[in-house]
Amino acid sequence: MQWSKFDQVQVVLLLSVFAVIFAQDITQDLPSIPDDYKYPLPFTYINASDLPDSFSWNDVGGKSYLTHMLNQHIPQYCGSCWAHSSMSSLADRIKISQQYYKHGSNFVGHVNDHSETEEQPTTSTASVTPEINLSIQFLLNCGPGSCHGGSAIHAYDFIKKIGYIPYDTCQSYVACSDESNEGFCPFADTSCSSENICKTCSRNRDGTGHCQAITSFPNATISEYGQYEHESVDVIMAEIMVRGPVKASINGTAIVNYKGGIISDKKYENMGHSHGVSIFGWKMDGATGKRHWLVRNSWGQYYGEFGFLRIEMGRNILGVESHVAWATPGRYSTWNDVPCSEDGSNCATQNYGSVQYIDPSTVLAAVYRQKNNK
Repeated sequence: MQWSKFDQVQVVLLLSVFAVIFAQDITQDLPSIPDDYKYPLPFTYINASDLPDSFSWNDVGGKSYLTHMLNQHIPQYCGSCWAHSSMSSLADRIKISQQYYKHGSNFVGHVNDHSETEEQPTTSTASVTPEINLSIQFLLNCGPGSCHGGSAIHAYDFIKKIGYIPYDTCQSYVACSDESNEGFCPFADTSCSSENICKTCSRNRDGTGHCQAITSFPNATISEYGQYEHESVDVIMAEIMVRGPVKASINGTAIVNYKGGIISDKKYENMGHSHGVSIFGWKMDGATGKRHWLVRNSWGQYYGEFGFLRIEMGRNILGVESHVAWATPGRYSTWNDVPCSEDGSNCATQNYGSVQYIDPSTVLAAVYRQKNNK
């Protein structure tokens, strides 16, 4: 996809709105964005009495539907939790759509063609496509935030408006943004150029290397997004169980030295938030008879309980239930018409086949299956 001058101006305008120094997760300090959805929310058709005592997308019938674990702090410190938590939960939802619900409609089109009127049969291998991981660095280069913070709901809104987020195989994470002074960041180019959206690097005949932009690339889109603010836990649970993990805001300072176990101390109730994580399920503690959230962090697998932590449910511990954001995918690329060369030179006119996400509310049988497998 070639960026027109209009596209570039649009991005510059978006960036100018958010060109401030952030805390890591500062949803409450940014301009409010209204929810954008048309399908009914899960709590409107899932009764609270139907919610199980325990549910985890990391273990559904012995299979995990979570994408790979992340560490936002390498190769140098970067406060990009807002991007990691929002994109990992979105990628998880794509994996759930692909591998759990196993539905979606195939589509062939150019990277920036998201029309829903051009359905056609294909010989796609989408059913065996490896899990998709989204480019967090793209958000740092072009989106509404930086290594000093941002907001999940603004990231979702940005992706929906711009029309895509590339996969991480063409824009790897380097933990830098324009104002970063950590590590090698002062020497890194993180401007929103075509090469910093998607690129590859090759070796010349003389042995030297060069990099170039890939202008047509695999990507995912966003269909809908929204927030639950200070809602009951049943609302959040229904959202997670039916559509997948959600992004949540918590107090990050309180978990820096987390030693494992369920965080339940009264002093942590209703805390302000400064960090983004994702919630992928909940569990009943047999010893206490209380439920707790199953939370994924983005500080590496050495942290906490192999990258995870647990927070008691229902008391807004660490502020975990105050600000919950979600998004559903639109289309996501699953195959290409013509294989590109190693140097990407013939990718300019590449078409990528994509699958259209289907909201579970439109497939009630799938929702009932989910409920019955609890």
